[in-house]
Amino acid sequence: MVFIPLKPLPIPIQVKPNQNMKIRKFDLDDREQVVNLWIQCKLTVAWNDPYKDIQRKMKVDPDLFLVGELSGNIVATVMGGYEGHRGWINYLAVSPHHRKKGFGQRIMVEVEEMLKQKGCPKINLQVRESNKDVILFYEAIGYGIDKVVGLGKRLEEDSGKSD
Repeated sequence: MVFIPLKPLPIPIQVKPNQNMKIRKFDLDDREQVVNLWIQCKLTVAWNDPYKDIQRKMKVDPDLFLVGELSGNIVATVMGGYEGHRGWINYLAVSPHHRKKGFGQRIMVEVEEMLKQKGCPKINLQVRESNKDVILFYEAIGYGIDKVVGLGKRLEEDSGKSD
């Protein structure tokens, strides 16, 4: 007898039928819309040039950089990464006008599945402590606070001061 594991069902998402977001891989033509979305979502900071972040991402796992699109407009993004030990999530963004519709959860389910297919056993992400709403979002979709301290070291300065 061969055991075939069943694929777990994704968490149900409450999305209005007329607002089906198409999820696809990022394309360089999306760059301006994506950066504008990140600015709207307050994800950009002086010491992380979003254009350089996009250039860097396109060199490593560009297939894990996803956008969510409605009627030709980008309303969601996520950058996933995997270095062989842990997966990482960066730049999860949902347009302020399209929140609470399940789009963040949908794009996360998509990138999680892609990371899982690459053999990734665990995903890490970082959220600023002051961003309580985002922490609540991640907790609602199954993420927990790890008992670790995040450390960082800049190897290249984009501009401005660093966090």
